[in-house]
Amino acid sequence: MSAGMAPLPQGTTPLPRMGQTMPGSSDGQALLAEIEALGERLRTVRTSIARLIFGQQDVIDQALITLLSGGHMLLVGVPGLGKSRLVETLGVVLGLATKRVQFTPDLMPADILGSEVLDEAEGRRAFRFLPGPVFCQLLMADEINRASPRTQSALLQAMQEQRVAVAGVEHKLPQPFHVLATQNPIEQEGTYPLPEAQLDRFLLEITVGYPDLAAERTMLLATTGAPEGRPIQAMTGQDLAAAQALIRRVPVGESVVEAILSLVRGARPETAENEFVRKSLAWGPGPRAAQALMLASRARALLDGRLAPSIDDIVSLARPVLRHRMALNFSARADGVLLSEVIDRLVERLG
Repeated sequence: MSAGMAPLPQGTTPLPRMGQTMPGSSDGQALLAEIEALGERLRTVRTSIARLIFGQQDVIDQALITLLSGGHMLLVGVPGLGKSRLVETLGVVLGLATKRVQFTPDLMPADILGSEVLDEAEGRRAFRFLPGPVFCQLLMADEINRASPRTQSALLQAMQEQRVAVAGVEHKLPQPFHVLATQNPIEQEGTYPLPEAQLDRFLLEITVGYPDLAAERTMLLATTGAPEGRPIQAMTGQDLAAAQALIRRVPVGESVVEAILSLVRGARPETAENEFVRKSLAWGPGPRAAQALMLASRARALLDGRLAPSIDDIVSLARPVLRHRMALNFSARADGVLLSEVIDRLVERLG
């Protein structure tokens, strides 16, 4: 096994590394061929995105993990760090029909979902449904916390069930369907906190930080010179849907399953064994957190050129999966405890 290939978790059916032939069943060989083809395509995707997004490789990878897992993501960062640009670039590179909604306090649910209008054609009067911007494959919800709770809740059914109901009639959304929301953490005046039910529907909460010096220098020169090129499409919506189906077929070892359950159940005050965790949390993550870790760890492994996830994937994904699914109690906040500290305590037990 090469130095760049992590060993398979205990209990996982052994698979060769990418590029080797696979003995055994034809089904196994076919799966390996599909994984290799996807790995090659993902390398092209990352290269195309990196041409326009500088110094945010972790953010790019987490965004791709979210989409490969079939989930939604919440991008949190101060203005000017390229959150909107990343979403637009992802839409082009992945060949997805993309629409953008600027969330404001006066935005109404019908502005997102659509509405019925009275149509008078050929002397007949009937209601006709006009689809809203949610009918796309990649919906950018810009500054989602600026809309009222009523408008935010308009996305709940869409994010969970891939369909919406308007005037009692259900309408299916295009597939694949993803919500990529942005949130500004510093301008809190005139904002509304996202309800827990909606936060739980985001697969990952991705923190977008400042780029390092070298990346910011490259960005400065690239964005103030000649006009930049357009991103290159590397996939289609159909390709992404096929990749999402393939992710679910990636083998997962028993040790990884146990690590996921231990991490998620250990983050609930009712079942936490760690006293610091138990005394710090008001509420913890539900079963969706375990599902998110399972899918995201598979996607991260393939994105990294590995054929099965490991404990390292769980450790790397713990913060973006858990931090928006748990909350500190008043006592912990008063003592200056951070959610990241609580998650790190939980992750230590996995080592």
